[in-house]
Amino acid sequence: MFENIVQLNNVTKNYSLGKTTVKALRGVTLEIEREDFIAIMGPSGCGKTTLLNLIGCLDTPTSGTVLFEGKDTSKLDADRLADIRSEKIGFVFQHFDLIPVLTAFENVEFPLLLKKLDKKERSERVYYALQMVGLSDKTSRKPLELSGGEQQRVAIARALATKPDIILADEPTGDLDSNMGDRIIHLMRGLNEKEGTTFVFSTHDPMIMEHASKIIKLHDGKIIKE
Repeated sequence: MFENIVQLNNVTKNYSLGKTTVKALRGVTLEIEREDFIAIMGPSGCGKTTLLNLIGCLDTPTSGTVLFEGKDTSKLDADRLADIRSEKIGFVFQHFDLIPVLTAFENVEFPLLLKKLDKKERSERVYYALQMVGLSDKTSRKPLELSGGEQQRVAIARALATKPDIILADEPTGDLDSNMGDRIIHLMRGLNEKEGTTFVFSTHDPMIMEHASKIIKLHDGKIIKE
């Protein structure tokens, strides 16, 4: 087993915007170890989301290498990258991205339908994940019948149900009040400590930074402090 889940070596990422080239990342080198609880912080436009996309195998670098468990992601085909995302990575987004017509149970189950799991194992995983986030009594509720904090906990349960090695969270407390945000952070930190799940956050939230084992500061696409 690789000690580093993800390793970035002198990574750059450029985007074309009309006739302009946007340099989103400029020579980023970073190691993410198992059981890390990392906060990536910096002003809007500094490259946080781009960095998360590369870590999450949603994109490949313009130059440099991104290694996921020792494998160079730029050399993997689309099917293998999809397998890594499905089997190894959980995603939690700021706006929850729940499917409104599905219940909490069905939203958590949805990514498991892509796996070769029988109905019994899917159900066990879903109930366990919802229990972990304190929503075992809300399984039949649809997103609009849940509070913002409860919807975010469903999103976390959805990420947990796939049993990922790493969870990437993009501004997960951005739409929550400070009390609910604090509860969500403590929940994630508890899962990190008890389950050994690695977490990487893109955030402006000082509460997340208080709990982080590492803080990565980005500015203009470069790490300025770790």
